[in-house]
Amino acid sequence: MDVALYAIPFLLKGAVVTVWVSAIVATCSLLLGVFLGTVVCYAPRPVRWVITLYCDVIRGIPVPPFILMMYYGVPLLLGVPINEYVNALLALTVFTTAQVTEIARGAIQSVHFGQIEAGKAIGLGFWPRVLYVVFPQAIRRFLPPWVNNLTDVVKGSALISLVGIVELMLQIKQVAGRIYEPMPIYIAGTIIYFLINYGLSSASRKLEGHFAYIRE
Repeated sequence: MDVALYAIPFLLKGAVVTVWVSAIVATCSLLLGVFLGTVVCYAPRPVRWVITLYCDVIRGIPVPPFILMMYYGVPLLLGVPINEYVNALLALTVFTTAQVTEIARGAIQSVHFGQIEAGKAIGLGFWPRVLYVVFPQAIRRFLPPWVNNLTDVVKGSALISLVGIVELMLQIKQVAGRIYEPMPIYIAGTIIYFLINYGLSSASRKLEGHFAYIRE
């Protein structure tokens, strides 16, 4: 018990970094992913090919080597050093955006074509049909897999320790290495990860309930 109490301040410091990184990555990937998912549904074929290629390539690369590739490759490509936080955020955002793009594409394409034709029949233009007919129905299908992806972002943020960023996982390892009693530390860290993801899951259920009025 004393060991866990000693470790809590260090773990909470790491948890703040984990939440901060996860929030930035989740926000940026959501905006970019929904935009690219919409584009891949309605853009000309060459544009769709480029976005699909990006998603397929990025999703086929494991996260750890991708983070390291970005960490060493981007400064080499640009010819200037880049802060490790910026590099880690960029790598996780690029990776997560590919996943969110596919989630958004699937949600949008799941809306029945007859719904779009009905909007066209009452005189709605293209973008009003997308905004007022497609998106309200697609969001129900988008939320569950996106929230699952969001919890993966939180857990995947532990990988930024590969480039020396002290987040929750690295704090756990460092504290466990100092006191030589790893089990209480790993249990405490696991509880913190659980609380973060449980909070996200609870919030998602409320969010899904908010959109439950939309019927098929």
